[in-house]
Amino acid sequence: MSSVHKFSIDQMKLQDLDQILAIEKVSFPTAWPRQVFEIELKSPRSFTRVSKIGDKVIGYVVAWTVYDEGHILNIAVHPEFRRMGIGEDLMIDCFDYFSKRHAKYALLEVRISNIIAIKMYEKLGFKSIGTRRGYYNDTGEDAIVMMYTIR
Repeated sequence: MSSVHKFSIDQMKLQDLDQILAIEKVSFPTAWPRQVFEIELKSPRSFTRVSKIGDKVIGYVVAWTVYDEGHILNIAVHPEFRRMGIGEDLMIDCFDYFSKRHAKYALLEVRISNIIAIKMYEKLGFKSIGTRRGYYNDTGEDAIVMMYTIR
C-alpha cells in the first residue's frame, strides 16, 4: 500500500518521547520505559530515529552498531500508519547508518507470532538464522533471530 501522507525521518528528540511511548504501548505486550529511551538518546552508541508527519511521530527505531554488526533493538509504527512503507524506510535508514560504520550484518529478534513484521523483514532481505527459546520474559514467547547482509 502506498502512503498518501508525506513523512520524514529525523533524529529522535526528548520531546518525541510521549508520542513514542504511546506507540510503544499499543505495539508491544511490555513497553520500553521512558528511562530506556532517555538513556538511548544520550548514548553515543545509539542510532535513534523517528518518522513523522509534521510534528506527529508515526514510527521510530533504535539501533546500535557493535564492531561489524548492526543491531535493531526496537522498531514500531503507529497502528494507523502500518503497511505504508514507514517501517521499511526506517529499516533502510538503519542499513545506511550501518553501512557508513562498516557493519557487515544487521541482526534483530522478532516475536515468532509477529508474522507481519517477519514478512517485512524477509521482503527487505533478512534471513532467519535461529530461534531464541523463551526469549520474551513477558510472555515466554520464542524469538526468531534474523540477519541481513549489508552490501
